[in-house]
Amino acid sequence: MATIYYEKDADQSLIQDKTVAIIGYGSQGHAHALNLKDSGINVVVGLRDGSASKAEAEKEGLTVLETGEAAKAADIIMILAPDTAQPSIYENSIKPHLTAGKSIAFAHGFNIRYDCIDPPKDVDVWMIAPKSPGHMVRRTYTEGFGTPCLIAVHQDATGHAKETALAYAKGIGGARAGVLETTFTEETETDLFGEQVVLCGGLSELIRSGFDTLVSAGYQPELAYFECLHEVKLITDLIYEKGITGMRDSISTTAEYGDITRGKRIIDTHVKDNMKKVLEEIQNGEFAKEWIDENKNGLPNYTKITESEKSHPIEEVGKELRSMMNWIQK
Repeated sequence: MATIYYEKDADQSLIQDKTVAIIGYGSQGHAHALNLKDSGINVVVGLRDGSASKAEAEKEGLTVLETGEAAKAADIIMILAPDTAQPSIYENSIKPHLTAGKSIAFAHGFNIRYDCIDPPKDVDVWMIAPKSPGHMVRRTYTEGFGTPCLIAVHQDATGHAKETALAYAKGIGGARAGVLETTFTEETETDLFGEQVVLCGGLSELIRSGFDTLVSAGYQPELAYFECLHEVKLITDLIYEKGITGMRDSISTTAEYGDITRGKRIIDTHVKDNMKKVLEEIQNGEFAKEWIDENKNGLPNYTKITESEKSHPIEEVGKELRSMMNWIQK
């Protein structure tokens, strides 16, 4: 069984007299900064000069410094900028201020796993990765709950890296829900696999393929949208709350029989072979290299593909139907 830590296992006093720099103020950045502030931790936000997020952070009562100044002032530096921006930020603004005994922290292991950032040996390197978007990290904290997190230690220079990371996890509310121990490699590879194969890539293609199949067979696009996209929330909510077996207990026996007899014809051995190939590309660094090169080249393929898929018929149909569903907007 995996090791899971809770509030009783975390001593927040270990970071109570330290300064934490949150580098970036996006989805995760704003949540970490505000949760730590509300937990009584001294927080500064590191942003580039001219950042549009500065006013927003200051409005929340946070101290905002230029990224290098924030790194210089901090004992713990949590990098929450986009993966592809992190190496440059690290080299230019953080590395010069990494003195012995500091912590450099991450919420995703990409840049450590693929050797894009190589911290000095005299600093702690650890990860606290919430398993939800930032707005949920913030919301669950304010509601008195928390978001489950992953913890990993890549480098323990001080002998207290895990304890420091757990104190941080408690500060953002993660220890309320549970902090699961892992490694930078395991977190990175499973996170990328989940996004590409199931949560984003796999699900998006499954929805569009189902929509296209029905429309090509002459069915109304609006009905195809409801059956293949709109109702996905119903099923995923049931799975989230009860697991797959619990979901099947909540649907009709007709739907359940179709599930257990037809599902494996869609996700067959050919699909699983493709999943294994995607996993191999993550494990051997092929995907990381491709994504890094794509950014260096100005995102030509990313831009072309995203713009093309915005014009898929399901987007137009969905936009019209959602405009009639005022409860969704609320």
